[in-house]
Amino acid sequence: MDFGDILDQWEQGQWDNGKRDKGKRDKGNPRNASPPENPAEHPLSRWLQTHQVPDKDADDPETRETPAQRRRRLLARRPDAVIDLHGLTREQAWTALEQFFETGQRQAYEKLAIIHGKGIHSPGGAVLKETVRKFIEHCPRAGQSGPSGSGTTWVLLKPR
Repeated sequence: MDFGDILDQWEQGQWDNGKRDKGKRDKGNPRNASPPENPAEHPLSRWLQTHQVPDKDADDPETRETPAQRRRRLLARRPDAVIDLHGLTREQAWTALEQFFETGQRQAYEKLAIIHGKGIHSPGGAVLKETVRKFIEHCPRAGQSGPSGSGTTWVLLKPR
């Protein structure tokens, strides 16, 4: 049995101690499949043990939360810090955002809010909103982002 076979079993939700039933294919959701009584019998665990691959994340308390769990948790909570860019030029806003994100990462913040306004008073459209969008696209610290009303954008910082 190679790693590809193990992944096939995982995706199909077949937990029959590593023996594939080639006659029957469970098309159900693998999340609905019952795991083996003994976790060491799980095909992926067996493969890791056989090939002497240590599970570096097994006992690390900081990695117990999956990225999806982290994202859901952060989306539901208020930002750790807020910056208001009203009245700034494009260049001033860019500099302020660089400092804001640097401080946010240094302080171990996870979610930031940027108030840029709607741009209704700017000739030619929303200058700061576009500047914020471009900054987020180019910032290596910025993760997922989205609108938090028509004049505010939230950003999840990438974990260190």
